[in-house]
Amino acid sequence: MNVKNRYYFRSRIREAKFRQLIRCFALDFTATSTAQLTDISTRSVNTIYLKVRQRIAQCCELESPLQGAVEVDESYFGAQRVRGKRGRGAYGKTIVFGVLKRQGKVYTEIVPDCSKATLQAIIRGHVAPDTIIHSDGWRGYDGLVDIGFDKHFRVHHGNNEFASGERHINGIESFWSFAKRRLAKFNGVPEHTFYLHLKETEFRFNHRRDNLYLAVLKLLRLNPL
Repeated sequence: MNVKNRYYFRSRIREAKFRQLIRCFALDFTATSTAQLTDISTRSVNTIYLKVRQRIAQCCELESPLQGAVEVDESYFGAQRVRGKRGRGAYGKTIVFGVLKRQGKVYTEIVPDCSKATLQAIIRGHVAPDTIIHSDGWRGYDGLVDIGFDKHFRVHHGNNEFASGERHINGIESFWSFAKRRLAKFNGVPEHTFYLHLKETEFRFNHRRDNLYLAVLKLLRLNPL
């Protein structure tokens, strides 16, 4: 007989137990630790965690375009770099592009390359036209003014320029550090679930000033598993 659970339809897990599981998720416990604490099988916890990450990813993709002052940058995730391969285009890495509103939210997207066409397409879709954009000197950001972003400021890392007043990308670089530290604890995220883990990290960052447990419950209340 199914037990009523407002957050997980057709579940045999009682709502109180499910809330306990979500509290463990909010605390970033592993599935194994959560299983031990909740007396739910590790397999079931993994299944639920996967579904929660899918809901989180859907929520992240529905965010409104960022505006105000934003920073844009790319980062590389994956195994240790191969000798002789470094920088943009590093071998065997997953490329992630990010847009961060200063003092606000971040949006991330896995990209096939760092070409101008790829980066501009994402910027046009997720950044409001009157936004102030800060980037480094990568040529992929050339031409933003030509497509309507009149306020584009750059720092040229290649010339050892990392900040000049308001011209910097320290915020998005801090997010990359946060994301890599968090994902490192999984000892390697499988390629087929990397997107979901990335979006979960994005969600955690965007709710860094909130009660994450309540934020996840609210999300699942509106869109149950």
